Amino acid sequence: MSPRLDVRKTYKMYIGGNFVRSESGRYLPVQSASGQSLDNVCLGSRKDFRDAAVAARSAFEGWAKKTAYLRGQILYRAAEMLENRSAELVHELVRSTNVSPEDAQGEVAAAIDRLVYFAGWTDKYSQIFGSVNPVASSHFNFTTPEPTGVVVILAPDAPALLPLVSLIAPVILSGNSSIVIASDQHPLPAVSFTEILATSDLPGGVVNLLTGKRSDLVPHIAGHMDVNAIVDATGDAELGSRLQAGTALNLKRYAQRVLKPEQWNGPKAENPYWILDTIEYKTAWHPIGL
Repeated sequence: MSPRLDVRKTYKMYIGGNFVRSESGRYLPVQSASGQSLDNVCLGSRKDFRDAAVAARSAFEGWAKKTAYLRGQILYRAAEMLENRSAELVHELVRSTNVSPEDAQGEVAAAIDRLVYFAGWTDKYSQIFGSVNPVASSHFNFTTPEPTGVVVILAPDAPALLPLVSLIAPVILSGNSSIVIASDQHPLPAVSFTEILATSDLPGGVVNLLTGKRSDLVPHIAGHMDVNAIVDATGDAELGSRLQAGTALNLKRYAQRVLKPEQWNGPKAENPYWILDTIEYKTAWHPIGL
């Protein structure tokens, strides 16, 4: 019997709750950190980003209207699914980044814990970051945080999984929807994570993931009028400048997450103030009845 050839997988992008190929039909071969040929990923285009923006905007209203308690339960459910399928992520990290199985298991465990941590903030951040304001009239005056809308998240190259989870969770827990641009170098763990999200209770369109070349997508991200905020963790100064230049078009928020690889497993990546970078504050006056 002749030797059997492996069937190489083309990892699809995750848009609107569905796994789709790029509209161009183009793809990129992915190599491990040691140069070993792995699988293929779709090469995201401008049209794919526009489709992701439409999906994120369509999902935003329904997701934002869910109760904070329910959003927390859904994030916790995602952590449960990640726990149940942790072996898949460990395998993906080992073959993609050439880390040891022990280090990969530690990163997956930290990602699960990070999801649980931010799930706990879902019904608490409003009380902590909101306020009842003293006013010199017979009114109650409340300031409450609300989601800003569609947020683009650019993931760093290393580590391949933990930063992705640490960036997505504080964005979506408040009711935002997101478009995630996966790492150029190690995109496979990110796509595998969305395959796990697809089997959780997270509504389609709340998290959308594009693969390909960040440099190709940055001009479309910067200039898109239906993107409300950008969270940039690439650490690339040139890309950051291009993104910030585009925020002037519709006053997008821009936040940087510049952490060293080892810091993603520490308290700096559990900063609850990250939630504030993608919310808006609303102040309401209510007359005091006599």
